[in-house]
Amino acid sequence: MQTLNHDTIELILIAITTAAVLLEAFVLLAIFLALRHTSRTILQHVEELKSTIIPFVDNARGFLERVGPKVEDATSDIADIVAGLKAQAVEAEASASEILERVRHQASRVDEMVSSILNTVDRAAEYVTDVVNRPVRQISGLMASIRAIVESLRGSAREPRETHSARDRDTFI
Repeated sequence: MQTLNHDTIELILIAITTAAVLLEAFVLLAIFLALRHTSRTILQHVEELKSTIIPFVDNARGFLERVGPKVEDATSDIADIVAGLKAQAVEAEASASEILERVRHQASRVDEMVSSILNTVDRAAEYVTDVVNRPVRQISGLMASIRAIVESLRGSAREPRETHSARDRDTFI
């Protein structure tokens, strides 16, 4: 084997470095070509997407321009309706409160009238009872006195009746 001198080794290293640089240049060229192809494809897809989206966006913009004022009017109308409903609810609540107050007042009046009627009926019943019982008591008393007179007249022929029993004799104080 020959001895390699310094110049030969240097020349071999330069050749290897040149080959590596050339290989790197080819790889970078391949990457560049692939990226250029990909960017063209992406641009083509973007153009296709643009051609389909732009009409849709234009239609949407036109729709919103046509519908926007109607939506604002509808929103304003709904706000007016809600305000009217609130006012009506307040009026209905006031009316219901007034009706309830009237019902309470009438119920109180009916209660007073019924109480008054029942008190009058109670007083009338007491009066009728008193009117009926007084003559009945008088007649009862008269009958008792007549019976006592008859008994006393008939009793002179009979023996006097004992008013106390034999066993009551020891308990007399």
